[in-house]
Amino acid sequence: MTTKRIICYDQRLSSLSLLEAPLLDPLFQNQINKLAFLSYFQLNRKALRDKMSKLILYGTEASPPVRAAKLTLAALGVPYEYVKINTLAKETLSPEFLKKNPQHTVPTLEDDGHLIWDSHAISAYLVSKYGKSDSLYPKDLLQRALVDQRLHFESGVVFVNGLRSITKPLFASGQTTIPKERYDAVIEIYDFVETFLTGHDYIAGDQLTIADFSLITSITALAVFVEIDPVKYSKITSWIKKLEELPYYEEACGKGARDLVVLLKKFNFTFSS
Repeated sequence: MTTKRIICYDQRLSSLSLLEAPLLDPLFQNQINKLAFLSYFQLNRKALRDKMSKLILYGTEASPPVRAAKLTLAALGVPYEYVKINTLAKETLSPEFLKKNPQHTVPTLEDDGHLIWDSHAISAYLVSKYGKSDSLYPKDLLQRALVDQRLHFESGVVFVNGLRSITKPLFASGQTTIPKERYDAVIEIYDFVETFLTGHDYIAGDQLTIADFSLITSITALAVFVEIDPVKYSKITSWIKKLEELPYYEEACGKGARDLVVLLKKFNFTFSS
């Protein structure tokens, strides 16, 4: 019996299902195609759900952690809906938002009804689920440990001890005189980052990772308060330029970074002597 290969294609799955069937009239071949697709659909329902799940990112673009999540999404090329949250108007404290995230923080990610917050957790999750490779968050345990260390450094040292220790008094009580120890803390952070970059192109080695996305947003925010000396910190300066040249950087991060600069400079802050 003569046979031909019938190709069943579904655009939502972007994949092919192949079936060997008798060479029959076109009407019967169409029926076979439908049956083949139904069989394929039953076997791949989970893959279909994963590909068709709806991603929603809640945030404000001036926020460094939000921009870290946006950089990860952009690098992965994953489509998503962006919902702006006005943190200054305390929209994160609304009953509706508190149901999504009781810690009332941004970014918050919703993936097919499942909610995740903290930019580091969001970025790691996105790469693990949607990445075509593991380059942004390596599966190799030693490489991943290095990326995780940089993420914890950003979270505990750069963001909490550096950035938030300055911005929280500004926003909460209008404290525009910043203690000198905060200046010293920022300089120490720059020293650490310069050391991390010694002999490497990126913050956790020689390939771009989600650690770069987290740190670029917070380091450039700190630069609003303490300028980065391009001579003393030549490696940081080169690293920033390298990330700014990413094709998706401007849309995912550039505008939000400039918005934050404008917002912070309105306070006319100074450091105490």
